[in-house]
Amino acid sequence: MKQITDTLVMIRPVNFRMNEETAVNNYFQHTTEDLQETVNAKAQKEFDAFADKLKAVGVNLIVIDDIASQDTPDSIFPNNWVSFHENGDVALYPMFAKNRRKERREDIFKTIEAEGRFIRNFIDYTSAEQEDVFLEGTGSLILDRANSKAYCALSPRADEDLVIEFCEDFEYTPIIFNAYQSFKGERLPIYHTNVMMCVAEEFAVICLDTIDDKKEKKLVADSLMQDGKEIISISEEQMNNFAGNMLQVQGKADKFLVMSQTAHQALTQNQIKTIEKYCKILSSDLETIETHGGGSARCMLAEVFIPKAV
Repeated sequence: MKQITDTLVMIRPVNFRMNEETAVNNYFQHTTEDLQETVNAKAQKEFDAFADKLKAVGVNLIVIDDIASQDTPDSIFPNNWVSFHENGDVALYPMFAKNRRKERREDIFKTIEAEGRFIRNFIDYTSAEQEDVFLEGTGSLILDRANSKAYCALSPRADEDLVIEFCEDFEYTPIIFNAYQSFKGERLPIYHTNVMMCVAEEFAVICLDTIDDKKEKKLVADSLMQDGKEIISISEEQMNNFAGNMLQVQGKADKFLVMSQTAHQALTQNQIKTIEKYCKILSSDLETIETHGGGSARCMLAEVFIPKAV
């Protein structure tokens, strides 16, 4: 199984703003004085510049416009509701925020098929929403596809039973733990695993400081090391600057670790040097998206692994 892909789906925002429904447990979100129109315009500008950078290095992008009438402020983060797999399966995930459930759109799959990809079948977990049980895609699940492992930090948006169900369906070994961040003097669950860790082909960027339980911390670190991954540890402060929210992708000639400018600037020279042993860094200014959306570069990218139609 391949760990990285050269094809990504991105959803261009039309109603981007801070989503009040997700702010209850996403402590990375903040409000500003800007008008919604200004916020959306800035987000579109950041989105377009980011997409252009990815295209320039030979990443295949399937860019789809959000639908204005849907009023989906977080549509820019498609990796939370869908994942695409090498066997042609597509997983659909149950979402915590009611207004995010409208992001799941059938026409997106038609577009992907029109790009010459073969979708074999859908594995749909969305009925769990009726029980208020959630698992938000590759926000909640960090997939080491090559080693068939799924890392997951439990939270109101990542249910343990659903993680296990996903792992049984897709034949992954679950590596389940708890990860916390300090917020207003409390240790609170991190809303998505993908803000505290990223698994690339030969290395992993991870904030081990968020795993308060020593046994769980050892479990995660040992698992990564067993698979020959070099661990690049980041601090909680670096994580708060989205330094865990990264994705390795394949460009035309080179591999890239994709991240925001905020994340890139938060890294030390040593960390950058370690990453650059394995691949180049591609970063882009996503400040508006990060501030209001509480997500960064990785959240904006849904990886396409489904095969090309013969």
